[in-house]
Amino acid sequence: MRILVVEDDADLNRLLCTALREAGYVVDSAKDGEEGHFLGDTEPYDAVVLDLGLPVIDGLKVLEKWRRAGRMMPVLILTARDRWSEKVAGFDAGADDYVSKPFYTEEVLARLRALVRRAAGIATSEIEIGPLRIDTRGARVAVNGNPVKLTSLEYRLLAYLAHHKGRVVSRTELIEHLYDQDFDRDSNTIEVFVGRIRRKLGVNAIETMRGLGYRLLENPASTDAHDAS
Repeated sequence: MRILVVEDDADLNRLLCTALREAGYVVDSAKDGEEGHFLGDTEPYDAVVLDLGLPVIDGLKVLEKWRRAGRMMPVLILTARDRWSEKVAGFDAGADDYVSKPFYTEEVLARLRALVRRAAGIATSEIEIGPLRIDTRGARVAVNGNPVKLTSLEYRLLAYLAHHKGRVVSRTELIEHLYDQDFDRDSNTIEVFVGRIRRKLGVNAIETMRGLGYRLLENPASTDAHDAS
């Protein structure tokens, strides 16, 4: 999952980006409204953390411009604790949730997980697909109750497919949501990671749609390592 953080306070921006990366997200950041608007308007994000008190262009105007342009990613706004009017204005402009400053990073993470789940039509932090269980809160994966150890990128790829289960996800979409804007993106690496995930899971969960991309099956079937390769 790829998150955009738009916050002009350098220390707070760094704190949020570090916490999000440690939680397994890919993170881009901006320190003013103009840069934040440009990134949100040109890059695909699964959610945005948006401060309202931004230089150059304030956060409320940024949000309004995104929504007018049809940008539908979930937006979590950051507001001062005593500025209830900012919260109302943020919701009216198209925000999905808010956190008041000062805040605990765990609350931000929990609210982002909820926003991403809601956007995908998922009600709980655990996604169960046949024998496959994905704990989005702890970034853990298990098959038939047995833990499966995945690398950070392997987990992000599987989690993205799980949030879009049943839908064909193109290689381009996966690359856009798994890597930050500065990463040297190579579509061939997606095929490598999919192969690794299949072998580690031991179930035929990811279907290759030739020329289109990949789809996480609704009812994964058991397989052996040879079939998964």
